[in-house]
Amino acid sequence: MRKFIIERDIAGIGGKTGSELRAAAQASNSVLAQLGADIQWQESYVAGDKTFCVYLAKDEEIIREHARLSGFPANVITEVRRMIDPTTAAVARLRR
Repeated sequence: MRKFIIERDIAGIGGKTGSELRAAAQASNSVLAQLGADIQWQESYVAGDKTFCVYLAKDEEIIREHARLSGFPANVITEVRRMIDPTTAAVARLRR
């Protein structure tokens, strides 16, 4: 499966309570169960009026279907091509 970052514009999401976020996660999980093994939610970051969600999915279309069924918008869907982190600098230096 491919990895995607989904940017969702959700007014007021950063001010939601723990129980409100739990309810949102439960709604998302319910739709994921309907869609099957071709899509998996890994984690989400809540920031202001947005969430940034990390998903594994077979393609963008199933992400759009999840958004449609769950009612959570998928304003921007970006496929992750590569990952880097602080250790990338050390590895790159060793390869020279």
